[in-house]
Amino acid sequence: MENTLLLEKFQQYVDAENKVEAKDWMPEGYRKTLIRQIAQHAHSEIVGMLPEGNWITRAPSLRRKTILLAKVQDEAGHGLYLYSAAETLGVNRDQLIEELHSGKAKYSSIFNYPTLSWADIGAIGWLVDGAAIVNQVSLQRTSYGPYSRAMIRICKEESFHQRQGYEIMISLAKGTEAQKKMAQDALNRWWWPSLMMFGPSDKESAHSSQNMAWKIKRHSNDELRQKFVDMSIPQIEYLGLTVPDPDLKWNEARGHYDFGEIDWTEFNEVVKGNGPCNKQRVEARRKAYENGEWVREAAVAYAAKQKAKEQFQAQQAG
Repeated sequence: MENTLLLEKFQQYVDAENKVEAKDWMPEGYRKTLIRQIAQHAHSEIVGMLPEGNWITRAPSLRRKTILLAKVQDEAGHGLYLYSAAETLGVNRDQLIEELHSGKAKYSSIFNYPTLSWADIGAIGWLVDGAAIVNQVSLQRTSYGPYSRAMIRICKEESFHQRQGYEIMISLAKGTEAQKKMAQDALNRWWWPSLMMFGPSDKESAHSSQNMAWKIKRHSNDELRQKFVDMSIPQIEYLGLTVPDPDLKWNEARGHYDFGEIDWTEFNEVVKGNGPCNKQRVEARRKAYENGEWVREAAVAYAAKQKAKEQFQAQQAG
């Protein structure tokens, strides 16, 4: 059982808005929660490369291709930042990757949906990255220092991803009838999964209250979801598209939009591994890892050779 005095001091420390660093004492529950959350975030960045990478060779212009290449590359970098942050908590990166490949670890449910048209790339950049930004801006103030600093850097890049996606949607929505129809179809398919990205409703979330007390999270799932809806509706109106929610309406008393009930059955099925692309995504990551084994072995061998060379030079100099 953890020392009650240490737990009280820790809570006072985070309540005073101090950052917890890797070598500081922390409750075991705090450490495990962070490992789970940061690892899930890292896996989401890496798996999130797949639905967009599928369209790099089919981008409609060289400009679109180079932008999408840069975006996918950014996502890989985000995954590396986050795996590094998780490692500061004493977990091995290889273990985290193995848990992803075995299906034990979770990642964002949104990446288990297929990208059926070029408009989907716009919808992902605009809605999916837009939802991620709402969540990640909040996480810049998370109580764990390495995670907070990683999020500050990631958010700067994600803002460009969101603009890239919205620019695609503007081009389509203001284009031909066929292009506008394509944009509307993408919005119809990605709207509800984007709302699911924030996780279960507060009353269903098992970790929410403790995470808020430890300041791992600064806002609840439902608060962040509401912020995303309020932010997105004016953007949809500007595009001249229709929100795929007949229950959506402005609530003057609340000062927010009311929106329909999310299909949590669908969400839970996707999280369990029964989404349209769950098996495909995990298999693609597993295969990429296996095919890249020779690169990892070469890097380790090169590092060992360099270390031996430096040791020899040091002995000669001595």
